[in-house]
Amino acid sequence: MEYALLRLIHVGTVYITFGLFVTRGIWMLLDSPRLQDRWVKVVPHLNDTLLFVAAIGMLIAGGLNPLVHPWLLVKIFGLLLYIYLGAMALKRGRTKGQRTIYFIAALATIGYIIAVAVTKQVIPGVI
Repeated sequence: MEYALLRLIHVGTVYITFGLFVTRGIWMLLDSPRLQDRWVKVVPHLNDTLLFVAAIGMLIAGGLNPLVHPWLLVKIFGLLLYIYLGAMALKRGRTKGQRTIYFIAALATIGYIIAVAVTKQVIPGVI
């Protein structure tokens, strides 16, 4: 598959992931029963799988190696941190206060990952 198409899919699924995460985070803060809807438990995982597959495809199609490009490596570590923080925010945090802190930290992590992707710098804004 062409790199440009994979990138389009990747960026589109990033927007969807962000929107779904924010929605679920707000529902968590409001104690909404909508968090228990079946689609809420399925759609984010399907979208994130497509996002991940597109990312791997981009690495292959672009001949990119995270060990050669540090910004890619920190995006991967950022993704792992986001997964952990998101799980703590939406499921595993013991109190609403803890889940709120994890939610905010996960949002900050998403922001960092996006900034790294746009600037292709480990520390965005530094050239």
